[in-house]
Amino acid sequence: MTQRREFLKFLAASPLLTSYETFAQEVEETLGERLTDPSEVINVFEMEAVAREKVPPAHFGYLATGVDGDITLRANRAGFTRFQIKPRRLVDVSQPDLSVNVLGAQADSPIFICPVGSHRAFNPVEGEIGVARAAAAKNHHMTLSTQASTPIEDVIEARDGPIWFQLYPTNRWEYTVAMLQRAEQAGATAVALTIDLPGGRNTETQSILMREDTRTCSNCHTGQAKPIFDGLDMRGVGLNDPSLTWDVIGRIKEVTDMKVLIKGIEVGIDATLAIENGADGVWVSNHGARATETDRGSIECLPEIVAAVNGRIPIIIDSGFRRGTDIYKALAMGADAIGIGRPYIWGLGAFGQAGVERVLDLLNRELQITMQGSGTPTVHSIGPDYILDAGRRVPRGRLGRELL
Repeated sequence: MTQRREFLKFLAASPLLTSYETFAQEVEETLGERLTDPSEVINVFEMEAVAREKVPPAHFGYLATGVDGDITLRANRAGFTRFQIKPRRLVDVSQPDLSVNVLGAQADSPIFICPVGSHRAFNPVEGEIGVARAAAAKNHHMTLSTQASTPIEDVIEARDGPIWFQLYPTNRWEYTVAMLQRAEQAGATAVALTIDLPGGRNTETQSILMREDTRTCSNCHTGQAKPIFDGLDMRGVGLNDPSLTWDVIGRIKEVTDMKVLIKGIEVGIDATLAIENGADGVWVSNHGARATETDRGSIECLPEIVAAVNGRIPIIIDSGFRRGTDIYKALAMGADAIGIGRPYIWGLGAFGQAGVERVLDLLNRELQITMQGSGTPTVHSIGPDYILDAGRRVPRGRLGRELL
């Protein structure tokens, strides 16, 4: 194995292999054997390498997979290359301010923690509690998944502040109401209804990595429902409801006072319909390329949605964000906040709460450097004058690792 990795390093150094990200991934993975402290990690790609060494293959496959041939997964990264930053000079950037307030959620950074299910699959000891404590330590806003492996009440206590609740509505409306009311009573201030999985998904990469896992699967999957379903009989109940239409927003507002965001918007007309039906915010997302194989990066969807919304409600975006420059580009294009999913889970799987905090620190540092280098001292000063749509995707770095 050592000789194989040394050979791959040699191959990866060749200019003939600049577009072969597979080799880059192999080289990156060798870091997982050497980095033993989160402070040693210099970017989220290295954190991924450490997590890959520690997280069981089937669980890592659940996190890493896209759908079908992972084309949209790659598009999420390649899409950022369409957009170029236009920096300004000789601006007083001595006091950078990354703070934001979105629908009453005050945070020290526009980087929001996205809902990801089953945190204990990546760190069975800390799980969502470790993430919530990291969010509290760094004052980042957090959204908790319906599929969380920890009760929402415990997560809010660990966060020591309000969070948002991501909702898979199920196909039993009375269960939807029960979850909404429980989340609101626990202290959640908004619900993000996920609408991009009405027919399920085809996660081939996950299936491939499951073959590499030699453990007994039933040791993890005991058949118990997630904590949010406590007291609900989930036998025969689907997690999503393919019959939902836009009137669901009004129905949700009838049973909760929480703000309602629609998560999974990819086109402008849907953003318009969300507003017309009473949504308080839209969440641009292709579910981390785990919904429909569109070959369209989430960042490429943003311009038409910004135009459709026209400043009427906040816009959050996720899927594919790995660098401070990525975050800056989305802010310049009109997003109010940016969600990260896989990166903080890599931190959780690698080092627990300390790993999550390190990921947040790394991305905030990169974002702050970009802000200061571009002449924008605050998040609110970042605008369309600082971004250019080149209209095409271009190849990433020599090893192509940022396409992974």
